[in-house]
Amino acid sequence: METQEIEKMAVTPRIPKLVITMGDPSSIGPEVILKALGLRASSQVTAEITLCGDRTIFQDTYQQLCRSGCDVPDPETYPLLEVPIDLMGLELGVGNAASGDGGFRALAAAIEATNKGEFDAIVTAPIAKSAWKMAGHLYPGQTEVLAEMSGSDRFGMAFLGRSPQSDWILRALLATTHIPLNQVPTALTPALMTQKLELLIEHLQQDFQLKTPTIAIAGLNPHSGELGQLGMDEMNWINDWLEEMRSRFPGVTLVGLLPPDTMWVKPGQAWFHGKTDGVADAFLALYHDQGLIPVKLMAFDRAVNTTIGLPFVRTSPDHGTAFDIAGRGIADGTSMAEAIGWAVELVRSRCG
Repeated sequence: METQEIEKMAVTPRIPKLVITMGDPSSIGPEVILKALGLRASSQVTAEITLCGDRTIFQDTYQQLCRSGCDVPDPETYPLLEVPIDLMGLELGVGNAASGDGGFRALAAAIEATNKGEFDAIVTAPIAKSAWKMAGHLYPGQTEVLAEMSGSDRFGMAFLGRSPQSDWILRALLATTHIPLNQVPTALTPALMTQKLELLIEHLQQDFQLKTPTIAIAGLNPHSGELGQLGMDEMNWINDWLEEMRSRFPGVTLVGLLPPDTMWVKPGQAWFHGKTDGVADAFLALYHDQGLIPVKLMAFDRAVNTTIGLPFVRTSPDHGTAFDIAGRGIADGTSMAEAIGWAVELVRSRCG
């Protein structure tokens, strides 16, 4: 082989192979997928994309959007991992057993194919947990199915977003996810916290080449307990846990325990105004709303959910099924476009 050809191969970036699941077929999932692909088409094509779901659902959505004047690509121009569903049981804008089963089986098919090496990443449209339950699929969400079917016992729900104002990257991880608030103090244990912190450090080092990151960690109670006046969790064990982690990871700067109401001030300034001095590389929130209220306030149309700890990349838009606007052609595809973009970036970061 000629030297020039070898050099060309060495610098040619890998083209990631992505599969995008339709989510709940009665939701805005198919719509935001096509809109996102339209947005991505206006930029450099950076991935081989396969759709996963029912052919008729994608085609009907395309026809409806065309009638609404939306400029979206024909789904027939993309390869399809077909998962036929019971169309007669569907009602647009309503999650039911048929829609829940269709969305679940699309996800399962994508995971199975990715486990076989057919894809580098899965991008998932939103599902309704209630519809899954109606169909007999008793999982808290897509994250747990991805972990179970890929054989991953260490995984976490992280969020990424790139500020359109400053280009600063927001990175956040939840220590606990979809559980009632009154279960959080029991669910939080030193073992769980250690696992989540290890995952976050691996994520920053593997996906962002941040070898010595700075991570801000929130307290559990208001004012991080204020020396026991507002809760004893910090004094009973979380402070001691943090000191142990500082010894275990000497190359990582762990800032905390920060009062949850002020931890997000600096990331807000970085997101909206580009003031990045002294802001951490990532943030560890201890429960769902402690992390996601500020993340969605800053980056609702830009934030992306990524499951860390899997053997492949998984991203998803940071919004739900929006059954109330399904079929009206007014859903915003920006977050799905960001999910596709982040999947491409993460695959390239991991695989070169």
